Amino acid sequence: MKPDSKPANPNFSSGPCTKRPGYNLAALNTDTLGRSHRSSIGKARLKKAIDDTARLLKLPEGYKVGIVPGSDTGAMEMAMWSLLGQRPVDVFSWESFGSGWASDVAKQLKLDNARSFVGEYGELPDFSQANPDHDTIFTWNGTTSGVKVADVDWISDQRTGLTICDATSAVFAMEIDWPKIDVATFSWQKVLGGEGAHGVLILSPRAVARLESYTPEWPLPKIFRLTKGGKLIDGIFKGATINTPSMLCVEDYLDALNWVEEIGGVSAAIAKSEENLQVLTEFVAENDWIEFLAKTPATCSNTSVCFQLKADAEQVKSMIKLLGDEEVAFDIGAYRDAPAGLRIWCGATVEKSDVEALLPWLSWAYQQVAQ
Repeated sequence: MKPDSKPANPNFSSGPCTKRPGYNLAALNTDTLGRSHRSSIGKARLKKAIDDTARLLKLPEGYKVGIVPGSDTGAMEMAMWSLLGQRPVDVFSWESFGSGWASDVAKQLKLDNARSFVGEYGELPDFSQANPDHDTIFTWNGTTSGVKVADVDWISDQRTGLTICDATSAVFAMEIDWPKIDVATFSWQKVLGGEGAHGVLILSPRAVARLESYTPEWPLPKIFRLTKGGKLIDGIFKGATINTPSMLCVEDYLDALNWVEEIGGVSAAIAKSEENLQVLTEFVAENDWIEFLAKTPATCSNTSVCFQLKADAEQVKSMIKLLGDEEVAFDIGAYRDAPAGLRIWCGATVEKSDVEALLPWLSWAYQQVAQ
């Protein structure tokens, strides 16, 4: 039978993710709207976003946070084009975005001294192949595969290369071992449900030292430049953002950061996300027609949770449409390059009660299309 009640919030998209509980656009500070981002008030709000990010994430001393254009992709491209080329590079990928970084290294930067290690969807590559003298690129959480790294013990504390981590859909949802990371990128529209188009770039002192001692052989577009005259453009990390940011998006981000602090900080946000995953874990254990795409429980994402079904691609497509038409779950189809299935966002902005309310509908929709 069709369930009686629906999730109060049917937004389970993996990016942009749903807004925080209680979100109200009218509550945003609009004092900066219509003002220059270079004005004292504009720079102050950008700097607050930077400082609050560093404080909430408890970044190590000397780490720098910058707001950059182009979302997580822009931040990653900026890091790769500015930092790579001095050393050999090891790229680890197991889903679409990681594969994109590997492709850029090989086909755009055309680095001859690059190695690629690939894991199939649902699995991780062999991290034991990482060479501590090489630069290393990897995603912390595979948003399109639902597979995250279980740990980063494979990263050497005595490394001479840099670790460059695409951490979108992981930052603010998973414990990041920051001393192991030299460069991290993420975007507001993932875990925090912020607006798009802006990325965050985090640099360790080792990454800054590379930038100030090495110049790539290729030309850098202005939008990618992090140094001038051999020195870091420090303003990027103090609120003098490259290109013109949307101050409305900045205020939206500040609202999200304030919410994280109100619920108890990053640890509380992680706990909410893991509780949501536990609801789905119990559901999978009780139903033989659905399973996680992740092959190993320890690597199952607690944000972008991906599933395979005992159904063909057309049946899955019909199921997704049915749930959308019923206004029960929006945007839960697997990423276009991933195996056919479902992808349900379970970050902290999703309420556990909504995940619980969704489950009977998943069973009902499956019965409609597959039996």
